[in-house]
Amino acid sequence: MSAQQTPAPETAGPDGPRPRRLTYAAALVALEGLALAVAGVWMLVLGITGEPDDRQQAVTGGVTLVVLALLPLLAARGLLGRRGWSRGPAVITQVMALPVAYNLLQADSVAIPAGIALAVVAVASLVLLVNPATTQALGIRGPGRRTEEPKG
Repeated sequence: MSAQQTPAPETAGPDGPRPRRLTYAAALVALEGLALAVAGVWMLVLGITGEPDDRQQAVTGGVTLVVLALLPLLAARGLLGRRGWSRGPAVITQVMALPVAYNLLQADSVAIPAGIALAVVAVASLVLLVNPATTQALGIRGPGRRTEEPKG
């Protein structure tokens, strides 16, 4: 195999090994994606086999959750691959999760622990995603910062 065909190891990039913060952020984002997918499949199954109040609404909700699960799952894969584009969808997922967590916390039911867990995961993910080590590992430069040109 030539140097161009040799696959790069997942944990090493041009700046060294992948920071643990980036790996943890990817894991949390993937966990949210899996939870969305499981909830969507659960709604689909109940909508098709059970006796929902509105079968069409249950099926539509299930399909919507499964499709929404793709965003964090793709973002998690991009984070593991150290792709700069992946931070945006991951942050958007966390920002969307915060109002959902708030609504779950307002319920008088068993949804309160789920709201607490979702809020903790969303805030932890946001902290990890905006961390300078994560930003540097993804090759994201701040606003107005250009790549340095060689002097010559």
